Amino acid sequence: MRLTLLVPELIWPEPGDPLTLDKLPAPGFEWLDGHAVFRRSAPVSLEQSLVELFGVPAGGPAAFRRLGEAGAVAEDGHWLCADPVHLRFHHERIVLADAGAFDVDETEAQALVAALNAEFADIGVFHAATARRWYLRLHQPAEHVAAPLSAVAGRRMDSDLSDKTSPLHRWLNEVQMFLHLHPVNAARAGAGKPAINSLWLWGAGTAGQPAAAFDALFADDTLAVGLGRAACLAVHGRPENLGEVLAAKVQAPLVVLDQLLPTILYENPEGWRQAFTDLDSHWFAPLRAQQGKTVHQLDIVAPTIYGRLQWTITGGERWKFWKKGRSPAAIANALAATAPEGRPS
Repeated sequence: MRLTLLVPELIWPEPGDPLTLDKLPAPGFEWLDGHAVFRRSAPVSLEQSLVELFGVPAGGPAAFRRLGEAGAVAEDGHWLCADPVHLRFHHERIVLADAGAFDVDETEAQALVAALNAEFADIGVFHAATARRWYLRLHQPAEHVAAPLSAVAGRRMDSDLSDKTSPLHRWLNEVQMFLHLHPVNAARAGAGKPAINSLWLWGAGTAGQPAAAFDALFADDTLAVGLGRAACLAVHGRPENLGEVLAAKVQAPLVVLDQLLPTILYENPEGWRQAFTDLDSHWFAPLRAQQGKTVHQLDIVAPTIYGRLQWTITGGERWKFWKKGRSPAAIANALAATAPEGRPS
């Protein structure tokens, strides 16, 4: 088996945080780090990593993510993710909170989407696949460059995060004013809840044809599921442990282990420690025993704030017992001190 694990935020983004990184038990991960070829490249998002792994770097993530929704079928058109967000001022900067940081119920989502469709019917058609994930199918293609929501949630809205030259930028200001005055937000304000006062538009484009070098996908991430369906792969939910993947008896699976991501987006260091410990127990330590046996080659791809990190290990490396790995704390400090580059194997 050639196994690829996509593990966003595998290294904690604050190297000077001893409460999170110190004494973190990671025997499986440290062994893999010591026996792998390590590479580091420029930072990219989880979403960009996914479309590149599936061989469609120019494809529209929105079209693929929509295909990953429950009951969705492929539809032509120019799609955008139009996710509901809350913008607020903090220290004289605007900070964006996605719907994972506050409650949005289905009734509110459907009411807002219906109102947007009535008010802006000349632009396109809105769809709310869930309370948190909305889409816009444009009547006319429009270039709109923006980072995915996972790259901006909880962060200050600096000028480089969205394309202010986009023809949709001025229209989005109208959308914000419309949402501000909507009765749903008046009710939310009365209940002391954050307003759904903007949309984050990203993922513009049409769906290409994936050409993935995998024969199965294990993931809960909606974009990953859509890419897997478009590539005609066998698609399974995110597994709890390595044994579930081995039992499937596939040759080249991609496994998306994204349980660390929400702990970073919503600033939960204790949750990150627990999720990392679980990954080490259920994945990294068992992989040591399977390396060179069931697993011939392992690739761990980790989009992080430090860059996209990749560990590659082949079967023969398991015999090199003299190699020692690094702790997550040591890796975080080394990465923070240097620009993205590789190190010798």
